Amino acid sequence: MNTKHSTATTAVYGSEEMVRPAPTMTIPEEMTTPEIAYRMVKDETYAQTQPRLNLATFVTTYMDEYATRLMNEAIAMNYIDQTEYPRVAVMASRCINILANLWHTPEKEESKSGALGIGSSEACMLGGVSAWLRWRKRRQAEGKPTDKPNLVISTGMQVVWEKFCQLWQIELRQVPLTAEKRTLCPKEAIKHCDENTICVVPIAGVTWTGLNDDIEALDRELDAYNTRTGHNIPIHVDAASGGFILPFVSPETKWDFRLKWVASISTSGHKFGLVYPGIGWVVWRDKSMLPEEMSFSVNYLGAEVTQVGLNFSRPAAQVLGQYYNFIRLGREGYTRVQQNSMEIARYCHKRIGEMECFENYSTEVVNPLFVWCLSEEYRKKAKWTLYDLQAVLQQSGWMVPAYSLPRDIDDIVVMRIVVRQGMSRDMADMLLRDIEAAVKELDSLKYPTSSRQAFEKQERQLGKIFTH
Repeated sequence: MNTKHSTATTAVYGSEEMVRPAPTMTIPEEMTTPEIAYRMVKDETYAQTQPRLNLATFVTTYMDEYATRLMNEAIAMNYIDQTEYPRVAVMASRCINILANLWHTPEKEESKSGALGIGSSEACMLGGVSAWLRWRKRRQAEGKPTDKPNLVISTGMQVVWEKFCQLWQIELRQVPLTAEKRTLCPKEAIKHCDENTICVVPIAGVTWTGLNDDIEALDRELDAYNTRTGHNIPIHVDAASGGFILPFVSPETKWDFRLKWVASISTSGHKFGLVYPGIGWVVWRDKSMLPEEMSFSVNYLGAEVTQVGLNFSRPAAQVLGQYYNFIRLGREGYTRVQQNSMEIARYCHKRIGEMECFENYSTEVVNPLFVWCLSEEYRKKAKWTLYDLQAVLQQSGWMVPAYSLPRDIDDIVVMRIVVRQGMSRDMADMLLRDIEAAVKELDSLKYPTSSRQAFEKQERQLGKIFTH
């Protein structure tokens, strides 16, 4: 083989690199041209499905031309380097102020108490850490032990809370969800609380189901409990999805700082905040809720830089994208986008609920996502499962996930649709037609699928085998 190095005149697919395996273990010994390197990486990043047909992800896959251009032009900007890009920090502060006021902050300071994160996971971590530090400081002042902190949340939590409790060695007390109680039960949550509880975490927009915990009812129960016991247990609201939905589609709902015990709220800017991946936000009720120990300062970047965050360097482009959205869309634009997403989600919810084989998990749609399962009667006779439906839909480019619900209700398998900006009514109709066609194809099978056989085996083991 000719081992001559590729040059700028070498055809990309005539190059030596294209007939060699891509490097997986060691760095290549020699250089190649930028065109060939670009093509090798690009060819590995082709999506298996069109991003807008991926109804599994919550993450924004569409922004308008100007937002995309703005963020691309800022790709080299480091948020933390405030000597070089001082206005980025100003824009981040403005975004925090906007969110704090959107969530009815009582704080009177001109600059509200908040921080940005790489996503809602980091924002959740910061909210959890602040609750833990406040609890520990209070216990130390009272001369009480600080070795057994716990956090209360439902089993419908996102995995970040398991990570948080594991990393900070905090007992994770999970309130089970049931077929009857499909969101966090406030009274059950209180039963899990004691003097070592750092906070209770309700969820606005449960990932598994799209439902909202009743945060107002939890606040009432917690107020009575704290008054009775003398404890001071706060609420951190995980509003990864709901933080950008509730203010625009249900402004009358009290879930935020209008409630007495809500100390902090986290959300995802790259979900229904409508920004490309890489941004989350956390806001505290006021400065007293943000422990001083969480602020770190350095002066080796040319000036004194203070920040609250788990990560130091981080991209600035997403901050620009979020601020652009606030300017471009305003309250009116966000309301229209979120209401359109809700309308399409409700349309799909209605149509799927009318299909003989399906049963919606909830009678209402409170966020632009919902789940459904096979109806009980249909499940008895079907030769297929929702996992098979997922596979057939994927052949048409759709990614509609099938999965089992959390612990204690994990015998229920559901499918979920997340409607994001970029999905139209025509796309919804295409999806529904493809679902109907897929069901027809699966119903024509002569023999049970492997996933159906596995389901029947499990039922036999449980002594619940259906007769056909």
